[in-house]
Amino acid sequence: MPEQSHPTSGPATPPSGDGDGASPAPRRRSRARLLLGLALVVFALDLATKLLVVATIDRGENIRTLGGAVYLTQARNTGAAFAFAEGATVVFTLIALVVAAVIIRSARRLFSTGWAVALALVLGGAVGNLVDRLFRDPGFLRGGVVDWISVFGPNGEHYPIFNVADSAIVCGGVLGALLAFRGIEFDGSRTKDKEAAAKADRDADRDADRDADRDADRDAGTAAG
Repeated sequence: MPEQSHPTSGPATPPSGDGDGASPAPRRRSRARLLLGLALVVFALDLATKLLVVATIDRGENIRTLGGAVYLTQARNTGAAFAFAEGATVVFTLIALVVAAVIIRSARRLFSTGWAVALALVLGGAVGNLVDRLFRDPGFLRGGVVDWISVFGPNGEHYPIFNVADSAIVCGGVLGALLAFRGIEFDGSRTKDKEAAAKADRDADRDADRDADRDADRDAGTAAG
Protein backbone atom coordinates (compact mmCIF):
# COMPACT_ATOMS: atom_id res chain seq x y z
CA MET A 1 0.00 0.00 0.00
CA PRO A 2 1.57 3.30 -1.07
CA GLU A 3 2.46 5.76 1.60
CA GLN A 4 0.25 8.80 1.87
CA SER A 5 1.93 12.18 1.94
CA HIS A 6 0.98 14.42 4.81
CA PRO A 7 0.92 18.21 4.61
CA THR A 8 3.31 20.07 6.84
CA SER A 9 1.77 21.18 10.10
CA GLY A 10 3.26 24.69 10.25
CA PRO A 11 2.13 27.60 8.11
CA ALA A 12 4.30 28.65 5.25
CA THR A 13 6.71 31.46 6.01
CA PRO A 14 5.64 34.55 4.12
CA PRO A 15 8.24 36.08 1.86
CA SER A 16 9.93 39.23 3.00
CA GLY A 17 8.66 42.49 1.68
CA ASP A 18 11.70 43.13 -0.52
CA GLY A 19 11.96 39.56 -1.78
CA ASP A 20 15.60 39.03 -0.80
CA GLY A 21 15.20 38.31 2.91
CA ALA A 22 17.18 41.38 3.92
CA SER A 23 15.97 43.36 6.90
CA PRO A 24 14.81 46.88 6.10
CA ALA A 25 17.23 49.72 6.71
CA PRO A 26 16.72 51.51 10.03
CA ARG A 27 14.62 54.62 9.70
CA ARG A 28 16.48 57.84 10.35
CA ARG A 29 15.15 60.15 13.02
CA SER A 30 14.46 63.77 12.21
CA ARG A 31 16.29 66.33 14.31
CA ALA A 32 13.34 68.75 14.24
CA ARG A 33 12.67 68.31 17.97
CA LEU A 34 16.30 69.02 18.81
CA LEU A 35 16.21 72.11 16.61
CA LEU A 36 13.05 73.55 18.13
CA GLY A 37 13.91 72.55 21.71
CA LEU A 38 17.37 74.10 21.66
CA ALA A 39 16.05 77.21 19.90
CA LEU A 40 13.48 77.59 22.69
CA VAL A 41 16.23 77.31 25.33
CA VAL A 42 18.32 79.99 23.60
CA PHE A 43 15.29 82.28 23.27
CA ALA A 44 14.29 81.80 26.92
CA LEU A 45 17.83 82.47 28.16
CA ASP A 46 18.12 85.60 26.02
CA LEU A 47 14.73 86.91 27.13
CA ALA A 48 15.40 86.23 30.81
CA THR A 49 18.77 87.99 30.80
CA LYS A 50 17.33 91.02 28.98
CA LEU A 51 14.45 91.34 31.43
CA LEU A 52 16.90 91.10 34.34
CA VAL A 53 19.20 93.73 32.84
CA VAL A 54 16.36 96.16 32.14
CA ALA A 55 15.08 95.73 35.69
CA THR A 56 18.42 96.11 37.50
CA ILE A 57 20.82 98.17 35.35
CA ASP A 58 20.23 101.74 34.22
CA ARG A 59 21.10 102.80 30.68
CA GLY A 60 24.71 103.89 30.50
CA GLU A 61 25.59 102.23 33.81
CA ASN A 62 28.59 99.90 33.78
CA ILE A 63 29.15 97.13 36.33
CA ARG A 64 32.73 95.85 36.37
CA THR A 65 33.10 92.06 36.68
CA LEU A 66 35.82 89.43 36.25
CA GLY A 67 38.58 91.92 36.95
CA GLY A 68 37.47 94.24 34.17
CA ALA A 69 37.29 91.56 31.48
CA VAL A 70 33.51 91.96 31.29
CA TYR A 71 31.28 94.94 32.04
CA LEU A 72 27.53 94.60 32.47
CA THR A 73 25.63 97.53 31.00
CA GLN A 74 22.39 98.39 29.21
CA ALA A 75 22.35 99.74 25.68
CA ARG A 76 19.83 99.76 22.85
CA ASN A 77 20.77 98.62 19.35
CA THR A 78 18.69 99.44 16.29
CA GLY A 79 20.94 97.49 13.92
CA ALA A 80 22.03 93.89 13.53
CA ALA A 81 24.11 91.74 15.86
CA PHE A 82 26.98 93.54 17.60
CA ALA A 83 25.51 96.95 16.66
CA PHE A 84 26.16 96.44 12.94
CA ALA A 85 24.31 98.87 10.62
CA GLU A 86 22.52 100.79 13.35
CA GLY A 87 19.29 102.47 12.30
CA ALA A 88 18.17 99.72 9.91
CA THR A 89 15.73 98.20 12.40
CA VAL A 90 12.87 97.58 9.95
CA VAL A 91 15.20 95.92 7.43
CA PHE A 92 16.68 93.56 10.02
CA THR A 93 13.24 92.81 11.42
CA LEU A 94 12.10 91.58 8.02
CA ILE A 95 15.33 89.63 7.54
CA ALA A 96 14.85 87.93 10.93
CA LEU A 97 11.30 86.95 9.99
CA VAL A 98 12.49 85.40 6.71
CA VAL A 99 15.38 83.57 8.41
CA ALA A 100 13.09 82.11 11.08
CA ALA A 101 10.55 80.97 8.47
CA VAL A 102 13.21 79.31 6.30
CA ILE A 103 14.77 77.46 9.25
CA ILE A 104 11.42 76.20 10.54
CA ARG A 105 10.45 75.05 7.06
CA SER A 106 13.74 73.15 6.74
CA ALA A 107 13.20 71.29 10.03
CA ARG A 108 11.35 68.34 8.47
CA ARG A 109 14.28 67.37 6.24
CA LEU A 110 16.87 67.85 8.96
CA PHE A 111 18.66 64.64 10.00
CA SER A 112 22.07 66.04 10.94
CA THR A 113 22.63 66.71 14.64
CA GLY A 114 25.31 69.27 13.87
CA TRP A 115 23.05 71.23 11.54
CA ALA A 116 20.20 71.00 14.05
CA VAL A 117 22.40 72.64 16.70
CA ALA A 118 23.69 75.31 14.30
CA LEU A 119 20.24 76.26 13.03
CA ALA A 120 18.78 76.17 16.55
CA LEU A 121 21.35 78.71 17.73
CA VAL A 122 20.59 80.99 14.80
CA LEU A 123 16.82 80.56 15.16
CA GLY A 124 16.77 81.16 18.91
CA GLY A 125 18.99 84.21 18.61
CA ALA A 126 17.06 85.66 15.67
CA VAL A 127 13.73 85.28 17.46
CA GLY A 128 15.20 86.72 20.67
CA ASN A 129 16.28 89.93 18.96
CA LEU A 130 13.12 89.95 16.83
CA VAL A 131 10.94 90.18 19.94
CA ASP A 132 12.82 93.31 20.99
CA ARG A 133 12.39 94.89 17.57
CA LEU A 134 8.68 94.15 17.58
CA PHE A 135 7.73 95.21 21.09
CA ARG A 136 10.30 97.57 22.61
CA ASP A 137 10.48 101.36 22.29
CA PRO A 138 10.22 103.41 20.15
CA GLY A 139 7.57 101.28 18.44
CA PHE A 140 6.47 98.22 16.47
CA LEU A 141 9.15 96.99 14.01
CA ARG A 142 11.44 99.80 15.23
CA GLY A 143 12.30 98.66 18.75
CA GLY A 144 15.84 98.79 20.06
CA VAL A 145 17.46 95.46 20.97
CA VAL A 146 18.77 95.25 24.54
CA ASP A 147 22.54 94.69 24.54
CA TRP A 148 24.33 94.28 27.86
CA ILE A 149 27.72 92.55 27.57
CA SER A 150 30.79 94.74 27.05
CA VAL A 151 34.19 93.00 27.01
CA PHE A 152 37.63 94.44 27.87
CA GLY A 153 36.17 97.84 28.70
CA PRO A 154 32.95 99.75 29.44
CA ASN A 155 30.54 101.10 26.83
CA GLY A 156 31.86 98.89 24.04
CA GLU A 157 35.18 100.73 23.87
CA HIS A 158 37.09 97.75 22.48
CA TYR A 159 34.33 95.51 21.13
CA PRO A 160 30.65 96.11 20.29
CA ILE A 161 28.21 95.51 23.14
CA PHE A 162 26.21 92.31 22.59
CA ASN A 163 23.74 89.90 24.19
CA VAL A 164 23.00 86.19 24.40
CA ALA A 165 21.10 86.21 21.10
CA ASP A 166 24.03 87.81 19.26
CA SER A 167 26.42 85.19 20.66
CA ALA A 168 24.08 82.36 19.63
CA ILE A 169 23.73 83.71 16.08
CA VAL A 170 27.49 84.00 15.63
CA CYS A 171 28.19 80.55 17.13
CA GLY A 172 25.50 78.99 14.95
CA GLY A 173 26.90 80.69 11.87
CA VAL A 174 30.44 79.50 12.59
CA LEU A 175 29.24 75.93 13.22
CA GLY A 176 27.20 75.98 10.01
CA ALA A 177 30.22 77.19 8.04
CA LEU A 178 32.35 74.36 9.46
CA LEU A 179 29.70 71.78 8.57
CA ALA A 180 29.40 73.15 5.04
CA PHE A 181 33.20 73.15 4.68
CA ARG A 182 33.26 69.48 5.67
CA GLY A 183 30.57 68.73 3.10
CA ILE A 184 27.92 67.67 5.63
CA GLU A 185 24.39 68.30 4.38
CA PHE A 186 21.08 68.77 6.22
CA ASP A 187 20.22 65.08 5.83
CA GLY A 188 23.48 64.04 7.49
CA SER A 189 25.10 62.78 4.31
CA ARG A 190 28.39 64.02 2.94
CA THR A 191 28.74 65.61 -0.47
CA LYS A 192 31.76 63.45 -1.33
CA ASP A 193 29.82 60.29 -0.40
CA LYS A 194 27.00 61.28 -2.75
CA GLU A 195 29.50 62.00 -5.51
CA ALA A 196 31.18 58.62 -4.94
CA ALA A 197 27.80 56.84 -5.02
CA ALA A 198 26.84 58.63 -8.23
CA LYS A 199 30.17 57.64 -9.82
CA ALA A 200 29.66 54.03 -8.74
CA ASP A 201 26.19 54.05 -10.33
CA ARG A 202 27.59 55.45 -13.57
CA ASP A 203 30.35 52.83 -13.61
CA ALA A 204 27.81 50.06 -12.97
CA ASP A 205 25.59 51.29 -15.80
CA ARG A 206 28.56 51.47 -18.16
CA ASP A 207 29.65 47.93 -17.26
CA ALA A 208 26.10 46.65 -17.76
CA ASP A 209 25.90 48.30 -21.19
CA ARG A 210 29.26 46.82 -22.17
CA ASP A 211 28.18 43.34 -21.06
CA ALA A 212 24.93 43.68 -22.96
CA ASP A 213 26.78 44.71 -26.13
CA ARG A 214 29.18 41.78 -25.77
CA ASP A 215 26.31 39.33 -25.30
CA ALA A 216 24.54 40.77 -28.33
CA ASP A 217 27.67 40.40 -30.46
CA ARG A 218 28.12 36.80 -29.31
CA ASP A 219 24.50 35.96 -30.08
CA ALA A 220 24.84 37.54 -33.49
CA GLY A 221 27.97 35.50 -34.19
CA THR A 222 26.28 32.30 -33.09
CA ALA A 223 23.30 32.97 -35.33
CA ALA A 224 25.55 33.70 -38.30
CA GLY A 225 27.47 30.45 -37.75
